[in-house]
Amino acid sequence: MTDRDYDDLGLVAGLEIHQQLDTATKLFCGSPTTLREPAEAERTISRFLHPTKSELGEIDEAALEESQVEREFEYLAYDTTCLVEEDDEPPAEVDAEALSVAMQIANLLDATVVDQAHVMRKIVIDGSNTSGFQRSILLGQEGEIETPDGPVGIEDLMLEEESAKRVEETDEGVRYSLDRLGIPLVEIGTKPDISTPAQARDAAERIGMLLRSTGAVKRGLGTIRQDVNVSIAKGARVEIKGVQALDQIDEIVALEADRQAELVAIAGALQGRDAAVGEPVDVTGVFADTDSGVIAGALDAGGEVHAVRLEGFEDLVGRELQPDRRLGTELSDHAKRHGAGGIFHTDELPAYGVTEAEVEALREAVDAGPNDAVALVADDPDTAELAIEAAADRARAAIEGVPEETRGANDDGTTRYMRPLPGAARLYPETDVPPVELDPADVETPELLTEKSERYADEYGLDAGLAEQVAYGRRMPLFEEAVDAGVDPTFAATTLESTVTELRRDDVPVENVSDDQFLAVLALVEDGDLAKEGVVDVLSTLARNPDLSAEEAVEEAGLSGVDDEEVREAIAEVVERNAEQVESEGMGAFSGLMGEAMGALRGKADGEVVSDVLREEIQKRA
Repeated sequence: MTDRDYDDLGLVAGLEIHQQLDTATKLFCGSPTTLREPAEAERTISRFLHPTKSELGEIDEAALEESQVEREFEYLAYDTTCLVEEDDEPPAEVDAEALSVAMQIANLLDATVVDQAHVMRKIVIDGSNTSGFQRSILLGQEGEIETPDGPVGIEDLMLEEESAKRVEETDEGVRYSLDRLGIPLVEIGTKPDISTPAQARDAAERIGMLLRSTGAVKRGLGTIRQDVNVSIAKGARVEIKGVQALDQIDEIVALEADRQAELVAIAGALQGRDAAVGEPVDVTGVFADTDSGVIAGALDAGGEVHAVRLEGFEDLVGRELQPDRRLGTELSDHAKRHGAGGIFHTDELPAYGVTEAEVEALREAVDAGPNDAVALVADDPDTAELAIEAAADRARAAIEGVPEETRGANDDGTTRYMRPLPGAARLYPETDVPPVELDPADVETPELLTEKSERYADEYGLDAGLAEQVAYGRRMPLFEEAVDAGVDPTFAATTLESTVTELRRDDVPVENVSDDQFLAVLALVEDGDLAKEGVVDVLSTLARNPDLSAEEAVEEAGLSGVDDEEVREAIAEVVERNAEQVESEGMGAFSGLMGEAMGALRGKADGEVVSDVLREEIQKRA
């Protein structure tokens, strides 16, 4: 990241946090919120989606551009898929559990809950909704959270239905899975109060902690997504979608500030050169005998090469905006939206099999001067025509400065163009779902995770690190249930955090163990029917054989309890084998023999019992 003065740059940022709720059923139907594997699909359905006018009589610009890419959308349906998810029947009333959790979140954000919740339709025609729109409900406004750099306002809290899961690209379009569609989702939008990349991360961490404090949000990859809105003083608002990793937010904000600063500098240089963009030209003849594999491949398939003169753009198309991303990359992103593989431009040519002679002929064909650049696309005729025009439009925007747009987050913290910034023209009322009267007094405000970890330390005697691990961990509700059932808090916490982590590191599929099975194993230890030392083996057995009960897993692992006489006999044998050491060292031999004794019993006896008996047997011989 570049070391910049963000006050001088005029950085302004805001967040949109999308979090799935862990409810039993979906937002507008009774289908479960359990995710499925694509291989489990029983059938498929297909849709072609087109934009419609909003209640304002306008078509949203982002939806219009999306519709220009003709695609068929295929959806995987399961035995749990309902007619609402297929868009073949009207939605049911809003799920009461989802409303309750969302109001808890509103209370934690100190937001004002609306008196009456109305369902709206938001036009989305990228295929992620079978209906062509997403249902969304405004629940709260004007909240606030604290960060180390000052408060950040909460603009709004929305309750929405999650989109379908994108599975893969197909020859005809895109394949989605309907298992995720309709899962309740809250969207939290902050005000543009964030002024540094670090504050953006701090705000996201604070909101994430508040969400997890409910104990009713889904955990794991893809269950929470962060979108970031970024602008600088001379730039424009840019929405960055799909930030998966919390620890990447500060880098993404910083790199977007860099990108906009470079675009502002490029615009200044272009304006100083009186830059302009010409009209696209068919230059196929220039490359009739080319050795470029990409261009020759397109021509052999009946394609064409189209190019555009970028007046005054020499050396600026190749200027880096973010690591390994240049202005030329931005032009290429727009071309790709229309099906092209990308563009070539003269700041990077000759290269890729294009010769110096072809570059000169190309320049002559578009009447480019020494300060001009040229961009070109080789593809089928229709794609080449659309793609070069899109690249030309982006070049024209570069003369003006930073365009408002929606961008996608890349794994390295850079971003790519997705579509124009959506506007209000994509919203209109949902007439199939009645309004809901809301009263925030109907729900209790949850205990914060920060408060919970302090309570665990004070009330249960957990050390601070373990208390925080449990409070912030995904098995926090299970820990509380175990303690309420009489399980020792330290043992429960250690099992659910440390033991589970160790098993996962050993590639044990511990996620297969249900909460009820965890509770049953902990109860067996508490009742003296299983030694603590046998927990790892029993959980491993359950993980690989999830249909077993806890008792059956104990049998399967060969850990059925032994009586006191059997324990004493096993330990006596250990002491007998090491009689010479015991006679010479006395109790000094204890540590070495303890491990051997535990190994002999293979987790069938509690460590404290083994320790006591071993001491007695050593004392007999010492």
